[in-house]
Amino acid sequence: MMRLVSRHGIWGVVLLLALGFVFLRSGLDFDYIIPRRIARLTAMVIGGICIGWSSITFQTITGNRILTPAIMGYEAVYLLWQALLVLFLGAGSVMLLGSNGNFLLSVLLLLGYSWLIHRWLLRNGKSNVYFLLLIGLVLTMVIGTFTQFVQLKVSPGEFSILQSFSLASFNRAQPQQLLYAGLLVAGVCLVGIRTLPTLDVLSLGRDQAISLGVDYRRNVRLHLALIAALVAISTSLLGPTAFMGIFVANMTYALARTFRHRVTLPLGCVIAIGLFIAAQLLVEHVFNYKTTVGILVNLVCGGYFLLLMVRTRGAS
Repeated sequence: MMRLVSRHGIWGVVLLLALGFVFLRSGLDFDYIIPRRIARLTAMVIGGICIGWSSITFQTITGNRILTPAIMGYEAVYLLWQALLVLFLGAGSVMLLGSNGNFLLSVLLLLGYSWLIHRWLLRNGKSNVYFLLLIGLVLTMVIGTFTQFVQLKVSPGEFSILQSFSLASFNRAQPQQLLYAGLLVAGVCLVGIRTLPTLDVLSLGRDQAISLGVDYRRNVRLHLALIAALVAISTSLLGPTAFMGIFVANMTYALARTFRHRVTLPLGCVIAIGLFIAAQLLVEHVFNYKTTVGILVNLVCGGYFLLLMVRTRGAS
C-alpha cells in the first residue's frame, strides 16, 4: 500500500510543481507570461519523457544501473555539429539555418550516427552490446577532444554561442519545434509500448531471453534505435543532460520496487519532468537567473552518480 502511495504521490507532486511553475508570480498574464511558461513546460515534459524512457530502456539492455545513453557519444556529436556550424558559418549560422532547421538537422545527424555505429557493430557475435559501449565511450572522448580543438578556432563571441548549446535550456525551443518533437516522441513511445512484455524478458539477461524464445538481436537493435531517436530529440531540443539519466533511472527503481516496465517507464518519465521543473523554479525564484538548469541538474545528478559509485564499490 505504501508503495502505491509513493508512486501516486510523485504524480501529485509533479502536478503541483507544474502548476506552481506556470502561475507563480505570473500576475495571471495570459497574453505573454503564462503562454511562454506553458511552452517551456511542454519542452520539459518532452525532454523528461525522452530522458526517462531512454535511460531505463538502455540500462535494461546493458544490464547495468550506472550507464546512460550519453556514453554512446550522442551529446558529443551534437556539440561537435554546433561547433562546426559556428566555425564555418560564423555567428550567423543560427540565422541561416533557423531554429527549426538546426533542430531537424541535429536530429537527423544523431539518428544517422546511431545507425552507422549500430550497423557496424551489431552484426554478429555474442558480446556486441558491450563492444558497442566501449566504442561509444572511445568515440565520446575523441569527438569531445576534437570539439575542444574547434572551439579554440572561433572568436570569443562565437565561443559564447557554443557555450549556450552545451547547457540544457528550455528557452531555445520554439512552438513548431515542440510540435515536431512531440509527434516524434509520441510515435516512438507507441512503438515502445507494444514491446513492453519483451523488454521485461530482456531485463533477465541475454541467455534467459533467448531461452524464453525472444529474438534477442532483433529486439536489442529495435530498442537501441528507439533510444537513439529519443536522445536525438531531447539533445537537439534542450541540449546535453549528462548524468541525469542515471539519477532518474535509479530513483525510479527505488520508488517502484519492481522492474516491470509498465511501471518503471511512466514513473521514470514523471521523475525526470519533476526534476526539470524543480530546477527551473530554483533558477527563476531562488537564484534569480544567476545559474542555469543544466548546472543544477548536473550538480545533483553528478553528485548522486559519485555516491552510487562509492556505495557500489563498498558493497562489492
